[in-house]
Amino acid sequence: MIRWRSVAMATSLLALGLTACATTGTGGPSKSSAPAKPAEKAEVKPLAKGLDGQASTGFPSTYRPLPSRATAFVGATVLTATGQQIENGVVFVSEGKITSVGGPETPVPADVVVVDAKGKWITPGIIDAHSHLGVYPSPGVSARSDGNEATDPNTAQVWAEHSVWPQDPGFNRARAGGVTTLQILPGSANLFGGRSVTLKNVPSLTMQGMKFPGAPYGLKMACGENPKRVYGGKGRNPSTAMGNAFGFRRAWIDAADYARKWDDFRAKQQKGEKADAPKRDLQLETLAGVLKGEILVQNHCYRADEMAVMIDIAKEFGYKITMFHHAIESYKIAPVLAREEICSATWASWTGFKMESLDGIDANAAILAKNGACVVIHSDDAIMTQRLNQEAAIGMAAGAKLGINIPRAEAIKWITANPAKAIGIGDRTGSIEPGKAADLVVWSRDPFSVYAQAEQVYIDGALTYDRKDPRFQPKSDFELGQPGQGAFN
Repeated sequence: MIRWRSVAMATSLLALGLTACATTGTGGPSKSSAPAKPAEKAEVKPLAKGLDGQASTGFPSTYRPLPSRATAFVGATVLTATGQQIENGVVFVSEGKITSVGGPETPVPADVVVVDAKGKWITPGIIDAHSHLGVYPSPGVSARSDGNEATDPNTAQVWAEHSVWPQDPGFNRARAGGVTTLQILPGSANLFGGRSVTLKNVPSLTMQGMKFPGAPYGLKMACGENPKRVYGGKGRNPSTAMGNAFGFRRAWIDAADYARKWDDFRAKQQKGEKADAPKRDLQLETLAGVLKGEILVQNHCYRADEMAVMIDIAKEFGYKITMFHHAIESYKIAPVLAREEICSATWASWTGFKMESLDGIDANAAILAKNGACVVIHSDDAIMTQRLNQEAAIGMAAGAKLGINIPRAEAIKWITANPAKAIGIGDRTGSIEPGKAADLVVWSRDPFSVYAQAEQVYIDGALTYDRKDPRFQPKSDFELGQPGQGAFN
């Protein structure tokens, strides 16, 4: 059985070409005429790796791009996610990067692969800024329900990447929907749920092989009903909205104290003074990373009034909220979110399924955009991640009914450039611009049409999905078959 599964997985991958205190005196008068002793110097020795309190970078990525060829895409309607819609456009990619983009007059180098994309549409790869693929994989069984460490209101010490199962068939389904990058988040049972991880949506036997090199971590936080329900039901704090706020504030006070201890220790080390290193605390380390601006805050929060409270708490402790997730009442405070430069990751059509979602409207995204706020359409769902283009279209149509007409060249940002920005990789992907990663989707037609299909998906210039070529339709073990059905049992 093991041999069969290994061979089957290898076959699928090969189709894609995977290869303390200082000892100075008190400063009081001396009883002797002898000169005061100078401060004792200590031999500064580096702490062992893993004990130095500087682990914000975490575990290394082993991602390597798949083989690619210099390619020119000719004749398509190109949505660049920079505000342009180019008819009969040309996109040239080489060595995994976008080299040029323009109209039909754009020169095409000789001796390159030319893809005739006449009648097609090309967009940047879709980026899902809120996914639980891999941590809640298919099949959905309790043995692999690894997205919520629901043991304490504060589990900032856990990291989603340590729960990711890379063979989740959902990754393949998402790729077929044009998704090239995902932010995988812990669940929302806790005030602090843990760190997120950003993944390249490529087939891999390990999480490290998918991990987006250099992408910053996010901290999942959750206000609202979920922490109250999970812990109030156990007779624990928090059980109220004010209990939620207290839990956040207490944690940030502890994190600031922890950061000061490490800062003091390192300052004494640099002076050559004796100092004892604080004990490393994984929970406080993550929170201190937020206070230092190294880790981005991804805040689950539905209601406008609760978002306003979270903004106040962030200002009290000096950190920034990068994005509110779900955020279905963002339209009520759109000017505030625009001023504070906080993105809203939301849906169009998921509303009314619990009290805090009661005031959701399909035009949320359009109203935000009209007010100059950052809009992201996310999934939080293994099915919707396959159709984020359609969810964006619903938001556009709802806005049009209110007289808010969002052009395609702007709406495409909701599922590409804006999520890239909000998860800290906007300088590397999310738009079709020279120097960016060649993460591209070739669509059969207007991607905002319900009939549109992603025909080809490229990640770093490499073809990773082709709807018409089985060699580029990778499958996980669950899709290849079950024990007893193959020749390699």
